[in-house]
Amino acid sequence: MNSTPPPSEGEMSLIEHLLELRSRLLKIVLAVCAILLILLPFSNELFAVLSKPLMALMPAGAQMVAIDVASPFFIPLRLTLVAAVFVAMPVVLYHLWAFVAPGLYNHEKELIFPLLIASTTLFYIGVLFAYYVVFPLVFGFMISTTPQGVAMMTDIGRYLDFVLTVAFAFGVAFQVPILTIVLVWMEVVTPESLADKRPYIVVLAFIVGMILTPPDVISQTLLAVPMWLLFEAGLVFSRLVLKKKQRRAAVADDNHALPSDYRPLTPEEMDAQLNFESDDKPKS
Repeated sequence: MNSTPPPSEGEMSLIEHLLELRSRLLKIVLAVCAILLILLPFSNELFAVLSKPLMALMPAGAQMVAIDVASPFFIPLRLTLVAAVFVAMPVVLYHLWAFVAPGLYNHEKELIFPLLIASTTLFYIGVLFAYYVVFPLVFGFMISTTPQGVAMMTDIGRYLDFVLTVAFAFGVAFQVPILTIVLVWMEVVTPESLADKRPYIVVLAFIVGMILTPPDVISQTLLAVPMWLLFEAGLVFSRLVLKKKQRRAAVADDNHALPSDYRPLTPEEMDAQLNFESDDKPKS
């Protein structure tokens, strides 16, 4: 049951909404550009940090290669842009929240803002998990399976594509608890129905891991198992969110409930009340 709309100083017109959106987007772009300018001098250092999981496992003296002529310039620049967006994500979420918050009910604000914070944190955790856990294991597996007499010399452009794809996949996969909570809050599913479908969800997690990761068992398992554990965590929190929503609905129903001594009038009492009101009217 919806409560009264959030108070506002006045409804904004469509033009005012568009101007507000433009202002927020401009601030986001300026924040990303400012961080990009700060990080640009360290582009090569950033790529060295990104390539560390692979280079640490390659034989001594091994190095990457640049197939395209402009790759040594554009690949670190592209990485720096991605890093700028990554660092500016809290600013992006703040302005998105500031734009939509005035149109939300109080109970929606209580849920959405924590979910935004949790979603960003989980995305960061997923990327860091890929960097510190998944990449060393995957690269170690690939190097160990390289045929004898074959030198593994990775192109920097393809390496960046691979790393960003896997990191983004893990960042998105770590959003499973948020998706679970939102589905339960919107009453699309119930925690009980999700719990009953647990075997299918585990299988689905391994299928997603097979699609989003390289064709090796290690990376697939390292994505599927955290997804399953995060689903279980989302199931626990979704039950708490659902109980809170049900308590709020019960309180709202109590506030609109009839008094305990309420009794509908009989036809005789209604006629008597109508006659009494008509007698009280002044004669013209």
